[in-house]
Amino acid sequence: MGNIKLRRDEPENKGSAPEATAKPRGPGRRLHGAVAHKLGTAILSGEYAPGDTLSGEVAFAEELEISRSAYREAIQVLTAKGLVESRPKAGTRVLPRNRWNLLDPDVLAWAFAGEPDVEFVRNLFELRAIVEPAAARLAAQRRDKSDIKVMKEALAAMRRHTLATDAGRAADRDFHNAILRATHNDALMALTASIGAAVNWTTQFKQRARALPRNPIPDHVRVFDAIAAGDPEAASDAMGALVALALEDTRSSMAE
Repeated sequence: MGNIKLRRDEPENKGSAPEATAKPRGPGRRLHGAVAHKLGTAILSGEYAPGDTLSGEVAFAEELEISRSAYREAIQVLTAKGLVESRPKAGTRVLPRNRWNLLDPDVLAWAFAGEPDVEFVRNLFELRAIVEPAAARLAAQRRDKSDIKVMKEALAAMRRHTLATDAGRAADRDFHNAILRATHNDALMALTASIGAAVNWTTQFKQRARALPRNPIPDHVRVFDAIAAGDPEAASDAMGALVALALEDTRSSMAE
């Protein structure tokens, strides 16, 4: 794959949603993460199609000017996320899309590193439209003071930084995650990384060509007010409206 170039100082998981500062990692760990990012982005963009076989380990390592062990470790990352499988003598093959862990935060980052598939973006919003209004309803019934505090702080950070910045989008992600946690439902709480990454990347994607067409923070305030007031119906309705408006903004940005 001749157009993949790899810098040895490229950070691991370059496209991942903003998180707290990680502990420094050794160069080998950073390198195999960068290779996984390059290959994952190529697969998600369609440069490698399901059924395609990747170049052999030796050839690929030489092409990318990396060690064979770094390449093998990168393939292990992709395998764990359902993108590829390796078999003796058969090589490493890209798996069908229905095997991919599309809700993995890294896979979401790789999808949005290029031009994401329109259908995939729509699928993400359909997922959010199913999960988040129901989560807001439960959060209004079960939230405690600490949940309200986290949501309030996230809203304040969104206002302070705006969603045009990494810090503002991180606060937006924290707000949505706080709602899932406020359900006190372990199954829903397990979706925080996936939903949070989807929120982050779709918000960032909307602003690629232009600024956001409107300020979405009042939509979040309505969700917060309903949850804080303990009004399940209003919370569900407000969250449903928030997701629908976000999809409308995204469609508008993709049409340009």
